Amino acid sequence: MKPLIFTLVGPDKPGLISNLSKAVFERGGNWLGSNFSHMAGHFAGFVHIDLPAEKHDELIALFDQHPDLRIHLVSAQAAVIQGQQTAQINIMGNDKAGIVQELTRVLNQFNLNIMQFDSSCTSAPNWGSPLFKAKAIVEIAPDVELVSLREALENIANDLMVDVELS
Repeated sequence: MKPLIFTLVGPDKPGLISNLSKAVFERGGNWLGSNFSHMAGHFAGFVHIDLPAEKHDELIALFDQHPDLRIHLVSAQAAVIQGQQTAQINIMGNDKAGIVQELTRVLNQFNLNIMQFDSSCTSAPNWGSPLFKAKAIVEIAPDVELVSLREALENIANDLMVDVELS
């Protein structure tokens, strides 16, 4: 078995995941993990699979012919369990340009690797203006000063007038 990652995007419709998972299964593959989203009428995501090496070309050819999705496959590395600690950062506040840029600037300043990032804008329940919400899972190396990180996050929270929580 050899790990593969594939990304996909295309117009959303029922049955897309079923068709992809069936293609992987029929070639002796194992679906290890995935993350999908519906955005602006489109379906997008990525999948991690294990597949016999001799079936890679067959799956690539099949996915290249998919009528609805643009699919890109790449070889993956075998999963490595690392000793890094993780932290979760939650952000919520009135939407405005620059929130993601400021957050990622601080994370980069502390050399933190973003493992997962989910964000959305919804209508605020009481006043109807756009409400921005985000959750980031980051790897934190042992030498990162958490007090300094917390202060930097609090500074951007004050500047952007959003709530930022580090746990």
